Amino acid sequence: MPATTVNPTRMELTKLKNRLKTAVRGHKLLKDKRDELMKRFMEVIRENQSLRKSVEESLLRAHSSFTVASALMSPEMLEQALLYPKQSVALDYTFQNIMSVNVPQYQFHTKSANPGEIYPYGFAATSGELDDAVKALSEAFEGMLKLAEIEKTVQLLAEEIEKTRRRVNALEYVKIPEMQENIKYITMKLDENERSATIRLMKVKDMLLKQTIEEQKKRDAAALEAMSAG
Repeated sequence: MPATTVNPTRMELTKLKNRLKTAVRGHKLLKDKRDELMKRFMEVIRENQSLRKSVEESLLRAHSSFTVASALMSPEMLEQALLYPKQSVALDYTFQNIMSVNVPQYQFHTKSANPGEIYPYGFAATSGELDDAVKALSEAFEGMLKLAEIEKTVQLLAEEIEKTRRRVNALEYVKIPEMQENIKYITMKLDENERSATIRLMKVKDMLLKQTIEEQKKRDAAALEAMSAG
């Protein structure tokens, strides 16, 4: 018996067969999409690991330089040197479509193209380690922005993979077997009804044949009686 109540008619059978074809085709497309998403996901994961390592190394260099600069300069001098930055940054973002998933792409633009603008202080009263720290942070910024973009992409792709996987499983283990079971049930019922109709027809034919024979016997008996009387 099917899990859901179905009307065992030929029209319902035709509808179910068409739905099954659509479900099988959709299942294949979703599996292809899931596989392609997994491929893109693994590529982004590898890029994320490599970039994270690079950014962490840049931040570690910046931290080491700042530590040394803090030891060579007084806190007041260090604070004064970094109090008023010269350079400013504008952040823009767009979206890229990856297998129907809109992932962000970040771009930043500096106010000035002069690389010396990253240093907001004069060089006379500061240490070279502070210069190294500021430069390392400046170089790490672009990598951090790219890392944020990639990690958001990883999150969005993972969510889409999970949704696609659930849809594939729902079709593969629930919807398609249910439709196949309903088709099997309706086909069995139609065959059963056809056999019952054939049996009824044969019984009607037998009854008609018996009735015809009985009527023929009566006519023959009446004819014999008439001949005997004559």
